[in-house]
Amino acid sequence: MSEYKLVATAAMGLESIVASEIKDLGYDCQTENGKVYFTGDEEAIARANMWLRVGDRVRIIVGEFKAFTFDELFERTKALPWEEFLPVDAAFPVSGKSVKSKLFSVPDCQAIVKKAIVERLNSAYKRTGFLSESGPLFKLEVSIVKDQVILTIDSSGQGLHKRGYRMAQGDAPLKETMAAALVKLSKWNPNRPFVDPFCGSGTIAIEAAMIGQNLAPGYNRSFLSEEWPWMKADVWDRVREEVEDVAKYDLELDIRGFDVDHNIVSVAQRNAMEAGFTDLISFEQRDVRDLRLEGQNGVLIANPPYGERLGEVEEAEDIAEVLGEIMKQYPSWSVYILSSLENYETMYGKRATKKRKLFNGFIRTDLYQFWGQRS
Repeated sequence: MSEYKLVATAAMGLESIVASEIKDLGYDCQTENGKVYFTGDEEAIARANMWLRVGDRVRIIVGEFKAFTFDELFERTKALPWEEFLPVDAAFPVSGKSVKSKLFSVPDCQAIVKKAIVERLNSAYKRTGFLSESGPLFKLEVSIVKDQVILTIDSSGQGLHKRGYRMAQGDAPLKETMAAALVKLSKWNPNRPFVDPFCGSGTIAIEAAMIGQNLAPGYNRSFLSEEWPWMKADVWDRVREEVEDVAKYDLELDIRGFDVDHNIVSVAQRNAMEAGFTDLISFEQRDVRDLRLEGQNGVLIANPPYGERLGEVEEAEDIAEVLGEIMKQYPSWSVYILSSLENYETMYGKRATKKRKLFNGFIRTDLYQFWGQRS
C-alpha cells in the first residue's frame, strides 16, 4: 500500500479532539487551525473516515507549494503525479478558495489547476484532447492562503457529520460532529447516567449512545473514496469487520432526552430508531422546569436556546436560571452547557469550573462546564 499525506478538517476549537481521535487510531499527527495532519495508507483513509466523530472531512494532500503568478500555479500543479490518484476517466471538478494571496481570483485559479491536470493526465496516459470524465468522482480543491497553495482530494464525499440516521430535524439543529465533541469533552462513560433536557431532534443523545456502545459514526453510510479503483474493496471490508468486532451492542446505557415540544420529541424518536437505538434511549416531552434526575455522578449536556433573535434573550436567561436552581439538588452531576449568552454564569447562579470557546456554525459560543462533586 502507498503512503499518503492526509488532513482531517475540523471546526475551530475542536482540533485537539480530532487529533486525539487520530492518535487513538494509531497515527501520529500535527495540528493547525482547523486542520489535523497525519500520514497513512489506504486503510488509514478508510479508518479515519469511518471512525472520526468530530472531524469534518478527510482529504488527501497531493501537493503544496508557493505560487505568486498563474504560470507558477500551472507549472507546479502540472508537475504533480496526478496519474497516481486519477484514472484516465476520472471526473474531477475543482473547487477553490483564496485568502490574502496575489492569486485572488478563485475562478481563474480553478480553471488553471483544471487545465494543468488535464495536460498532466493526457501526457501520462498518452492521450490528446479532452478527457471523458465519465468515471469515478474525485473532488479536488485548490486552497491558497498567503500565497501557499495546497491541492487536495476529498475522500469523504458528504461531510462526516452526515451519519445517515437524521431523517428529520428541528430549527437550528446541532451538527452531529459538534454533538459528539460535547460528549467527548464531558468525559462521560457508559457507567454514568446521561441527560439532555433540550434534546431537540436527539442528536446529542444519539451521539452519546454511539460513543457508549463504541459504534463507528460512519457505520451506516458510504464514502466517496469507496468508488475509487485504487481503494480496494478488501480495505473497506477489513475496516467494517473491525467496526463489528469492537462494537458493544449489548451494553445497556442510561440515556434520556427531554424537550418541551412533543412534535420534536417524535422527531428524536424517529432518528433514534434509524440509528438502531429505539430501546436504548428514552425520549419524553418535558419542560425543563419539571426536570428530575435519577442516579449519581451523571452528566447533563445541553444546547439550550441562545436567544439570538430579538425578544428571546430574556427567555434564554430565564431557562439558565431555572436550570441552575434545579441542578443545586444534584451536586454529584456534571453539567455542560453550550451557550452564546455572555452572562450565562450569572444567570445560572454559579461560576463554571471551566469554559471553552467553540463555534456552533458561525455563532461564537462557550461551553460552560460545571463539574459535579463525586459521591
